[in-house]
Amino acid sequence: MNLSDFGQFLSGRSSVRQYEDREIEPELLETILKLGARAPSAGNVESWDIVVVRDPSVREFLSDAALNQEHIAHAPVVLVVCANYVRSMARYSERGILYALEEASIVATYLMLGAHAAGLATCWTAGFDDDQVRDILKLPNHIRPVTLLALGYGAEAAISPARRDVQEHIHQDEW
Repeated sequence: MNLSDFGQFLSGRSSVRQYEDREIEPELLETILKLGARAPSAGNVESWDIVVVRDPSVREFLSDAALNQEHIAHAPVVLVVCANYVRSMARYSERGILYALEEASIVATYLMLGAHAAGLATCWTAGFDDDQVRDILKLPNHIRPVTLLALGYGAEAAISPARRDVQEHIHQDEW
């Protein structure tokens, strides 16, 4: 893949909130999860975990916890990508909290790109009540949910929103 192809690939991915009533094949889901696991990690500590949610009733509870965002209930799979502080703090002390959050975010990004390459759609969902998600999924105290990643076959076209010109974000040598 050349740079132009990669740019087109990235431009073709966007958040999708409508999904077909179609299950994701277990082998395909496993492949996508393995792609997520290829994400870089500080000291190769891999301070992240994923809860794979297929159960419709659990997805409904997660939808409620996500400020009633219905796509969470309607996606056939929700990948709850979590930061695992214990793994990173054991090696990096307090700085490990940041590393765990970063790593979970990178893993989620790899999952989205892998899903896109497989013809699936995703929606990164960060608006949710942490404590409710923690209770629903019985997460240990040292685990923090970072995103609820809805995953499925898109029932709508992915439309990329307009973006700021990249130069609005770039600073040379200093702010």
